[in-house]
Amino acid sequence: MKILVMGGTRFVGKSLVSKLLNNDFDIDIFTRGNKSNPENTNLIKGDRNDIESILKLKNKKYDVIYDISGREVDQTKLLIENLDDSFHRYIYVSSAGVYKENYELPLSENSPLDPNSRHKGKFETENWLLDQKIPFTSFRPTYIYGPGNYNKIENWFFERLLHNKTIPIPADGSLITQLGHVSDLTDAMIKSFDFEKSKNNIYNCSGDKGVTIKGLIYMCAEVCGLNKNEISLIKFDFQKLDSKSRKGFPIRLNHYQTDISKIKNHLNWVPKFDLLSGLRDSFINDYQLKKDNEFDRNSDSVLFNS
Repeated sequence: MKILVMGGTRFVGKSLVSKLLNNDFDIDIFTRGNKSNPENTNLIKGDRNDIESILKLKNKKYDVIYDISGREVDQTKLLIENLDDSFHRYIYVSSAGVYKENYELPLSENSPLDPNSRHKGKFETENWLLDQKIPFTSFRPTYIYGPGNYNKIENWFFERLLHNKTIPIPADGSLITQLGHVSDLTDAMIKSFDFEKSKNNIYNCSGDKGVTIKGLIYMCAEVCGLNKNEISLIKFDFQKLDSKSRKGFPIRLNHYQTDISKIKNHLNWVPKFDLLSGLRDSFINDYQLKKDNEFDRNSDSVLFNS
């Protein structure tokens, strides 16, 4: 099977490609080439926003395309318009950040979308794929975590816990959030092209349960070998901050949980990682291996001076 991966050298892409290689697929990776290419893959170096780079793919035939790096609909149009159109499936990584804030949780794939979302290019891409009748499957993950995470989510908490045992917390920490392990996401992405039902479908993809922010902090503390009584939680007034901004605090400051029953039913998929085991995996196989885990103690001033 011939596969194209748009962005395949870090985090989600790295997890995906390592699993595809275990199945002996023939893999092309299109990337800017800033990271080393995995062995036994073919690097096509280029910028997906540059027509000359995309022309390197002109009329190439693939069975499956994985698009991890696409953010805007024009990026997807440019890519698909230059590929041979005989591919079996176009698998797209969208985001659960497309949903409008809602009083009813969990959010389903049919929940209202936010036209002002910074991820609006994602649902515009999904709509275009549907309109063009392109065989696709789209995944809307919540916060992705796990080894290789370049977004500071779990590591944001690990750093503070291990350096000064103090964590800023929005009010009483009862806001509900949801995380999904990167390996669970890439398992679903690979599994999807074997199911005809997944064609032209969109799926929320995350962990099985929501968690309060305080609960997340306590789980991170346990993973770090700390008792919750050893740490200090310092409240800040989150209502003064943009609820969806991740400046200062890594988790959106409103309730945020999606319903993953559709992906379970359609793909016969369940997450392998519960949150505690997933955080432990990230801590052992990523955070503890980093040489540079310095922490700026003044970095949280935005939370307390807003």
